Amino acid sequence: MPKIIIDSNIPYIQGVLDQVAEVRYLTHQEINADAVRDVDALIIRTRTKCNASLLLGSKVKFIASATIGFDHIDAEFCMTNGITWTNSPGCNALSVAQYMASVFSFLKYNFFDLSGKTLGVVGVGAVGSKIVNLGNCFGMTVLQNDPPRARKEGPASFVSLAEICEKSDIITFHTPLNLEGEDKTFHLADEKFFDMLKKKPVIVNAARGEVVSTEDLLKAFEDGKILATTIDCWENEPNIDGRLLEKSALTTPHIAGYSAEGKANAASQCVQAVSKFFGLGLDNWQVENLPAPFAVDLTSVNSPEDFFLKTYRIVDESNQLKSAPQAFEYQRSHYPFRREPAAYLSQLKEDFQNKLTLQFPLFFK
Repeated sequence: MPKIIIDSNIPYIQGVLDQVAEVRYLTHQEINADAVRDVDALIIRTRTKCNASLLLGSKVKFIASATIGFDHIDAEFCMTNGITWTNSPGCNALSVAQYMASVFSFLKYNFFDLSGKTLGVVGVGAVGSKIVNLGNCFGMTVLQNDPPRARKEGPASFVSLAEICEKSDIITFHTPLNLEGEDKTFHLADEKFFDMLKKKPVIVNAARGEVVSTEDLLKAFEDGKILATTIDCWENEPNIDGRLLEKSALTTPHIAGYSAEGKANAASQCVQAVSKFFGLGLDNWQVENLPAPFAVDLTSVNSPEDFFLKTYRIVDESNQLKSAPQAFEYQRSHYPFRREPAAYLSQLKEDFQNKLTLQFPLFFK
């Protein structure tokens, strides 16, 4: 039986592998070099840095991360030391789209009508492509920036970062964090980026905190170059910048992807990956029973914006973080996983159901 350590904060996975492996559930703080020394596999989140400090001298052969991002995994070290790893691509893409639907709805009610505005999406992978779709659903013109895809597919569907800065009313980041190389995204939004802005846009970071330079963003605020910010991903988490917290219109503790469906997808992908690697017979396992959606009165809802803001109460979450930023990690690790829009569809009047599913098909396939 393989020995496996699983992050105890990964939902829907406890008990699944216990019949076919020797499993220990540890918090991310407890997953250290001593703990993993005699372990064959890890199932982790972004809080566990899989590098030489953790893995050198261990028996770890396989790592599965219950996340889309993988900048917490030292791929070069793993390759050199014969460690196979996988992430969970696309697992929470619809969850982030739900998050952004609430952001857009908030912006419509508090800043400007979205129809005819230009949305710049930086990073058009599994998540970013959903946001492109969503922007179109809201009636915005959408610009896409993704240099790796542009090189692979041709430049016709993509624009430069400079054009994003010149034309966008909203700029939202959905890139991985690359610290170096041709597609470096560390501090992609830096002083040079903010100097290129033309339309005083709203900035949204739902990628990784370090994609946006906090100091340069604050200076752009002071210089009147941006209208507002929504921040889900922060530099130096969980010790986030109080100045940026105060200035931002919406603030959340890195939970854009934290829907029940997204977490279930991640758990399923990790179990399947570990099963295939070790031959455990769970190659097709999936989470089956999700929690009921939160109780919400939708009887009077007659606009998409009201629907998105009632089924995901982003303003309440923002106020919670603003009132207790020192509890960032607690709020994140004890987050009550929300259900995605499709879970609420049956509660709507039939005519509004039809309107919503026609306008926003990405949520109701």
